[in-house]
Amino acid sequence: MTTTDAGSAGRFVGQSVRRKEDPRLLTGRGTYVDDMSLPGMLHACFVRSNVAHGRIVSIDCDAARAVDGVVAVLTGTELNVGRGSMQPTLMFEDAANVAVQPLTEGTVLFVGDPVALVVAESRAVAEDAAELVEVNIDMLEAVVGFDAALLEGAPLVHPDKGANVGQDMPVIMPGWDEIKADAAHVVSATFNQHRQTNVPMETRGIVASFDPASGELHAYLSTQNPHEARLVLSRVTGVPEHLVRVTARDVGGGFGQKMFLFRDEQTIGAAAVYLGRSIKWIEDRRENLIASNHARADRTTVELALDADGKLLGAFVDEVEDAGAWPLGSMGGAAPAVGAYFTGAYKLPFLSWHARAVWTNTCQRGAYRGPWMMETTAREQMVDYAARAIGMDPWEWRRRNVVKDADLPYTTPMFMTYDDSISPDATLEQAAQVIDYDAFRAEQRRAFESEGRLLGVGLSLYIEPCAMGMMDPLSTETANVRVMPSGKVSVALGTGSHGQGLETTMAQVVAEELGIDIDDVIVVQGDTASSPFGRGTGGSGSAIIGANACRLASAAVRDKAFAIAAQLMEAAANDLEVSDGRITVKGTPARGIDFAEVARVAYLETAKLPEGMEASLEATHTYKAPPVTWANACHACTVEVDRYTGLVKILRYVVSEDCGKMINPAIVDGQIAGGVVQGIGGVLFEHMIYDPDGNPLATTFMDYLLPTAAEIPTIEIHHIETPAPNPGGHKGVGEGGAIGAPACVFNAVADALALLDVTITDQPLGPREVLDALMAAGH
Repeated sequence: MTTTDAGSAGRFVGQSVRRKEDPRLLTGRGTYVDDMSLPGMLHACFVRSNVAHGRIVSIDCDAARAVDGVVAVLTGTELNVGRGSMQPTLMFEDAANVAVQPLTEGTVLFVGDPVALVVAESRAVAEDAAELVEVNIDMLEAVVGFDAALLEGAPLVHPDKGANVGQDMPVIMPGWDEIKADAAHVVSATFNQHRQTNVPMETRGIVASFDPASGELHAYLSTQNPHEARLVLSRVTGVPEHLVRVTARDVGGGFGQKMFLFRDEQTIGAAAVYLGRSIKWIEDRRENLIASNHARADRTTVELALDADGKLLGAFVDEVEDAGAWPLGSMGGAAPAVGAYFTGAYKLPFLSWHARAVWTNTCQRGAYRGPWMMETTAREQMVDYAARAIGMDPWEWRRRNVVKDADLPYTTPMFMTYDDSISPDATLEQAAQVIDYDAFRAEQRRAFESEGRLLGVGLSLYIEPCAMGMMDPLSTETANVRVMPSGKVSVALGTGSHGQGLETTMAQVVAEELGIDIDDVIVVQGDTASSPFGRGTGGSGSAIIGANACRLASAAVRDKAFAIAAQLMEAAANDLEVSDGRITVKGTPARGIDFAEVARVAYLETAKLPEGMEASLEATHTYKAPPVTWANACHACTVEVDRYTGLVKILRYVVSEDCGKMINPAIVDGQIAGGVVQGIGGVLFEHMIYDPDGNPLATTFMDYLLPTAAEIPTIEIHHIETPAPNPGGHKGVGEGGAIGAPACVFNAVADALALLDVTITDQPLGPREVLDALMAAGH
């Protein structure tokens, strides 16, 4: 992995400082939810539907209740009464929402739908008793897939909604027919992206403890968003918010799955209050695969109008996404974003789109690293498809249509403005040069003509919206920077780190601003009792929102420290500077005072403070993100396709990334690489399959394949640093790798198969799918 850093680095910011988390995590000393054990703690196991659609005739719990060690077997009769909204705070008033309850009553809607909860003295007893619960269901016809949901007269997943289309948003601009009529080329294609799921290393889990005497509910969670979890637990359980505490210690990945509190965890909270006990539930892998959330189930039809030189004249996009049965938050996906952001990195004069989301009898759709990424997948796959259709090289097509520096600021047809902090043209050129595009084309021709080998190269260029400032409560973060009397610093944040290294990067920012050593800074997060209200961690926003909150709070602390030091040194505050833990007069380093001594005076010798100054040395700042911050990148990869086995081997993978001012380049590269691996896995390996009756066919890792180190090449990462218009100049980076990689890999495979005049439009691209495409074309 290589990084070229074009930005200026400070003592800590911009440096690949070793992660503070690593000694704990790499030596097995992390603390996860399943490590929690409370006195008298009970264990829970869900009883789930084994059919996709049907009416519950009866639930017989008698045999389970008779098992020694079983404390309770609960159904909707006990747990569903009087519950508040289970939808995320961001969306719970959305009219498109369906009424989710803790335990399903009446009609089950997917395999995995929870219908009862067994609570026992041990997990083993709870699981054994759950098998004794007899659920009698009259099966109904299941709705599986886009076509089944949209079919006239199809069974309704939610009869009270009157249709299976839960979201229908046409944004039709006049003039499209005229543009097509005048175009030299009109190219149309439909792309299918298959269903996938997040697969965090640590599954979901909760230990919920309710004290009837105090009325307090304490939930230990694996979550990206402790304060959101607190809000929803209060709504669902009826426990006042000030009596609900959420603690998230180490979190073993989430990728969006743990951003909002799911139905199962909420149900455990409700059960803990109902029974007045402490209850642990840890999701097993089968539950995680079939009943957590799914994503990436999209079908997008794209129509492009081009002039004789291949330049864009306009586009029409029709997007349909599968939202599953109980989508999390409105329709649970981002179909409108696919249309709104379709412009991407290109000069597109005209855009119309139609976005729909449909209910099906499958697991709910939820966030997964770049939830709107189909805009990039469909657009970038279409770029290559259209370029081949008009006889143009895909790189050349991109060079003719990409937004260049001279075009900035550029306003898209959807009235979004790219400022001069993006660099799509530069990343495109860098990625193509590093992959040695022209030389690879020559080798591709030679290998095919002389050896019959199928080599391919793919590109994927995108602009990513990060840290959306219009999406409260996800648009703000609060940082409290507190200097202790010893001069050591504690930083309290509302973030929910789950692999991003925030304990390190936020400490880097604070240490840089205060001029102290990073080892003197500790970051506290994940506990609503000790951290200020915050957005959690997601949406590529921690560097933009969290780091700037830390930066501005630290600046306020530094200003106060300078004022105290000026008083003690009989100097002017604006003549002071701080470095290496010592405040000195500019130009006179011998005249100074230790930062720790200033802190001691602030607490222990308050009579020496400037008149009117309050004791202590701390500050709190809440930072609100701009409406949108744009990051951009270009991915390039080369592959070889075995025409006899269908196996795809990735030869090289290159990323040119512009995520603004980097705080820790090594952590940035880790985020990019992780996303790329997920994107590669999504195209070549992972597939959450349902049969026509709604039965999931990938319920273990024997069926749901994940990439391993053996299948992943060295990911060559390069950077262009264009500062964003915020105090730190940061942009988001957490989701970009997963957004750009699928189209890049797909395009490389499509490029290789095009040597045999084979056209592909659908994912995944495992050996079977590749061979099917070859055979369908007569090879």
